Amino acid sequence: MFRWITVILLIAINSFAGTKIRDLAKVDGIRDNQLVGYGLVVGLNGTGDKSGTEFTIQSLTNMLDRMGIAVDKKKVKVKNVAAVVVTAKLPPFAKPGTKVDVVVSSIGDAKSLEGGTLILTPLAAPNGQFYASA
Repeated sequence: MFRWITVILLIAINSFAGTKIRDLAKVDGIRDNQLVGYGLVVGLNGTGDKSGTEFTIQSLTNMLDRMGIAVDKKKVKVKNVAAVVVTAKLPPFAKPGTKVDVVVSSIGDAKSLEGGTLILTPLAAPNGQFYASA
């Protein structure tokens, strides 16, 4: 009987040996941090926002202006560009360089974001502080 108890205890100890305490316990007040950002997806091959989508046109012309390229808003066609909201959950105690999954969602009338490229988008917490980029 004593042998069986010893064997069971050894098996239980070995199974928890590789487990971190943070995987077994949850501390009150410790939670993921929701991050959000606004960005553009480019290279959509005609599936982006329609030409009348003002916020996409404004965002694209502002970005190009910061790059030193002046464009007339009235002549900009955005069918290959989509305005998006990017969200992510930053785990508690995340260190610099930690990779997180992001969700990219169209806020205009884009048909599809497939095959597009997200332009570097800063992600902020509800307090306005930037914690990540996507």
